[in-house]
Amino acid sequence: MSKRRNHDAGFKARVALEAVKGERTVSELAAEYGVHPSMIYQWKKALLEGASEIFERGGKKAEVDEETMRSLHTKIGELAVANDFLSRKLKPWTGK
Repeated sequence: MSKRRNHDAGFKARVALEAVKGERTVSELAAEYGVHPSMIYQWKKALLEGASEIFERGGKKAEVDEETMRSLHTKIGELAVANDFLSRKLKPWTGK
């Protein structure tokens, strides 16, 4: 029995776009890319259903609010301090 594979979004979009074009059958695409035809049908359906969202948002990415950005910067600062502290404490054991 084969192990499940996780395909990235770019791969799914590429295969779904080829399916939408209709130049080759879904069976041919499935054989070429090594995925089950039902997966291609699902990706094609998701592409067609989600395509309108691109135009509704105007093609722009969602904005991150100021509070979230501030908390992320705080977390980055905390992690940088911890990383610096640990790297100094590990120097005697690593010999660097």
